[in-house]
Amino acid sequence: MKARSFAQARRETASGFTLVELMIAVVVVALLASIALPSFMDSIRKSRRSEAFAALAQVQQAQERWRSNGSSYAESLTNAANGTPPGLGMASATTAKGYYTLSLSGAGASGYTVTATAVAGTSQASDGNCKVLAAQVQGGNLSYGSGADAAAYPDANRCWAK
Repeated sequence: MKARSFAQARRETASGFTLVELMIAVVVVALLASIALPSFMDSIRKSRRSEAFAALAQVQQAQERWRSNGSSYAESLTNAANGTPPGLGMASATTAKGYYTLSLSGAGASGYTVTATAVAGTSQASDGNCKVLAAQVQGGNLSYGSGADAAAYPDANRCWAK
């Protein structure tokens, strides 16, 4: 049997990671997280825009049903307590998950504008140039707009999917 030195025996039995190796792993994970997290949050905001798109489409459909029975578009999203002016009958001017509020403006015989604005305090409020999404109908033509504070037409921000 071959005699081993104490240092040699210690080297063979030592296992695990050194503190330096663990710190390198932590730095690598932190670096990957700092790169991936902003991209992930941007994807979340983009997916939540679909809630606004769906609500705007719902208002457009309701407006077309309203217009088919009258000479102009509805002036209100919800019905007033006394019924004047009558509205589209929506339960609320806020989207289902509460990320956007809807507003209706410029309603008349030839068109209207419906706008979805990100609610302050939600993650959508930091959606950059896509905080305000709008659909505008004028003379039978539909156009989409978006912006940081107000919608611009045409949509130069590319917030609407093509």
